[in-house]
Amino acid sequence: MTVRRLLPGVLALCLGAVLARTLALLLGANDLLLAIALGAVTTNVVGVPARLTPGLVTHKLWLGAGIVLMGASISVATVLEVGSRVFLVVIAVALLTLIVVELLARTVFGLSERLSSLLAAGASICGVSAVVAVAGAISAREDQVAYAAATVLLFDAITIVVYPIIGDLLALSGTVFGIWAGVSMFSTGPVVAVGFAHSEVAGQWATMTKLSRNALIGVVALAYASYYARSGAGSRPSVRTLWDEFPKFVLGMLALALVASTDILSATQQASLEHASNWLFLLAFVGLGTEIQLADLRNTGPVPAIVVLLALLVSSVVSLAALLLVF
Repeated sequence: MTVRRLLPGVLALCLGAVLARTLALLLGANDLLLAIALGAVTTNVVGVPARLTPGLVTHKLWLGAGIVLMGASISVATVLEVGSRVFLVVIAVALLTLIVVELLARTVFGLSERLSSLLAAGASICGVSAVVAVAGAISAREDQVAYAAATVLLFDAITIVVYPIIGDLLALSGTVFGIWAGVSMFSTGPVVAVGFAHSEVAGQWATMTKLSRNALIGVVALAYASYYARSGAGSRPSVRTLWDEFPKFVLGMLALALVASTDILSATQQASLEHASNWLFLLAFVGLGTEIQLADLRNTGPVPAIVVLLALLVSSVVSLAALLLVF
């Protein structure tokens, strides 16, 4: 029964992936960005039948699987060489973004404490996933969660378009662009998309950087839980909750990267895994595009969007300047 419910939507993802690849070859455009565009146009212009929804929401599974298989093409030596510097940048930019959002939201624009915290978590760590994780720790209202999530999704849609343009205008290297996207954009899907739209190297660094940033979700959730628990208004998240929110596919990616570094896999096998990873990303991004609901974005009020925009400008400019100095 489950397979029958999922099959129509999964087939729609496959059709969208093939169409995106075909259009990319004909137009000379990036297939991943076309996949997102196809999904967005379909859901906002044509509409998505309810029977496709169960299969379409599996796009997160395909994204995780694609990231795992991407491990076959990652150079462990390169990661170890620059990994410590990247992780320091990740922590610094995440902390900067969180502080800027909190200060602007609470002191300048007068937003409520909980909405401010949800916006800060979403912008600094991993988008909607962080919003949901922190919401449970601070007992946020459903309308606050929806408001913060819609704001984050708005900037996911914007940065998917803007970041590749900036990367081309500034002629950023694959390493710099990938790390920059990974530390300053919000959600994992858009980060991976713009990374690989730039280059293979950028895609790998964007993914690894973003996943290391996502791993901070447990620390941030615990910190917010402790802060709000002092006033008796929050609840401490359980270890199970933090494990559920942890991006476990990063462990699979690292494991496969270690296997690939031992030369167990032949060149043909590595190429096949990379090819499969690319197709899984296409499936994921068609589904990601269907989540971009223009009607919901129009309903997002201006104040949270202004707060997040200002924080994004600060974090993106500061992080890019630092990366250009370091790399």
